[in-house]
Amino acid sequence: MPRNNVIKKYNSKIWMLLLLVIFVSGCSDSDRPSGGADGSIPGVSTTTPNDTATGVATNRKITATFSKEMNEATINSAAFTLLQGTTPVSGTVTYESTTAVFSPINILAPNASFTANLSTGVKDSTGQALLEEKTWGFTTGSTVATGPDPVNLGTAGNFVILAKSGVSTTGTTAVVGNIGLSPAAASALTGFSETLDSTGTFSTSVLVTGKLSAADYSSPTPSQLTTAIQDMQTAYTHAAGRALPDFTGLGAGNINGMTLVPGLYKWGTSVSIPIDVTLEGGANDVWIFQIAQGLDIGNGAIVTLIGGAQAKNIFWQVAGQATLGTTSDFKGILLSKTLIALKTGATMNGRVLAQTAVTLDAT
Repeated sequence: MPRNNVIKKYNSKIWMLLLLVIFVSGCSDSDRPSGGADGSIPGVSTTTPNDTATGVATNRKITATFSKEMNEATINSAAFTLLQGTTPVSGTVTYESTTAVFSPINILAPNASFTANLSTGVKDSTGQALLEEKTWGFTTGSTVATGPDPVNLGTAGNFVILAKSGVSTTGTTAVVGNIGLSPAAASALTGFSETLDSTGTFSTSVLVTGKLSAADYSSPTPSQLTTAIQDMQTAYTHAAGRALPDFTGLGAGNINGMTLVPGLYKWGTSVSIPIDVTLEGGANDVWIFQIAQGLDIGNGAIVTLIGGAQAKNIFWQVAGQATLGTTSDFKGILLSKTLIALKTGATMNGRVLAQTAVTLDAT
């Protein structure tokens, strides 16, 4: 091939490369196939009610928690809808933290099927839309729930134990569910003899039926944990901020032997249960306990649920340390500002969400 032809072909390739560079550098962020500033496409992490849920109380709100911070202006009644069959349900839409809330204007029809939908008009703070619509369905029951609305845990609800500074165990502990730790590293998961998965995103332990995650594991675990910790703190703040309590200072903080109906309870002191307490209510009823200091569950003490009450609807917001005594039997979701300690032989049906550490002793 003549030398001039080689030079012409070489020069044409250079010009093509230069044009490509100019085109790419001139693209706006909205022109690029990106997931936003942090490279992630927003999604829906959790919903309430859950998809296919049945027996849902007719006076409950519908919520969706996102995987990241969203643009509040895009969270509206056009983007978040609820249908009974093919008939739209009237309601208002609000946005708090990473959660969209649909509040029906009227009580939902009993024993009816509903479909909730979030459109791709919902966008994050960088303008990135949901990859696809989010649709989920549920069926109401025939009852109206009593007590306050439940506390939305967001993505913190993906964990049965979640802490910021450490999770430790001694003895033969058994955990059913996921454990999360952030911003502390995996070295602060002690006593589990965990094995890192080949993906590097989680570890396993013979003591845990679930996954263990820490802030120094491979992506996307760190960002997921950051969101879960934020959601845990938001849930704590919301629980602590509920106003107009039904009961204030009950038993001067000692609720031993009492039977408690659904409602919002508030104490400016610590709360103790030396021997037993009973929570009586239906499957959709809610209890929120606002405790300004610590929570002390005595050795062998039992929290008993009757009438269909469920641990997932019981929220213990504790500003101080929560201690579950030896062989105690506890129910509910613990949201603690500090340490949560489960002593030897303690059992629990619920979640342990601590803003410092969690310690387990053959629990």
